[in-house]
Amino acid sequence: MKITSAELQTVCGLNSKIPIHTNKEFVLCGRSNVGKSSFINAMLNRKNLAYTSNTPGKTRTINYYLINNKFYFVDIPGYGYAKASNDEQNAWASFINKYFTTSESIEEIILLCDIRHKPTSDDKTMYDFILDATGYEPIILATKVDKVKKSEIKKNVDIIKKELNTSDDITIIPFSSEDKTGVNEVWKLLNV
Repeated sequence: MKITSAELQTVCGLNSKIPIHTNKEFVLCGRSNVGKSSFINAMLNRKNLAYTSNTPGKTRTINYYLINNKFYFVDIPGYGYAKASNDEQNAWASFINKYFTTSESIEEIILLCDIRHKPTSDDKTMYDFILDATGYEPIILATKVDKVKKSEIKKNVDIIKKELNTSDDITIIPFSSEDKTGVNEVWKLLNV
């Protein structure tokens, strides 16, 4: 995929209107610190387009990255961040639900899970929510694959499938923003 342009075009807070446009949206979901910003930077071959942090919960907005003036990566706030108040978490859950159920431009939803750990109860809740809200399974990225032995990859991918109770034919792509494992596979799948 040749990237000719990439920019953070729109940032939506809790009181923002959800943008209406005709470009395809590829939505990124996952717990805080699972690597959504790193995924964006790796896919676009940029270092700092999406802000990365070692502190969970930094993204508190829905961020629309316009790529090649024809499609978006939409980064929604990570979940499972303990320091966010219950009221704030509930407000964001409601806003994200509104986004999922009202946007007519969502092409695909990508759920990022850390390959090193079993999916959390929050991962399972998000997976089920995506199924309920959209009617189809997300693409799953098993992130941080550079941090496990090659011999452990299949076993850990199978654990993700089992814990999320996915269909047998779900797409799970081992991914690393460090060594770019999975980047080409994702681009082929997105077919943009």
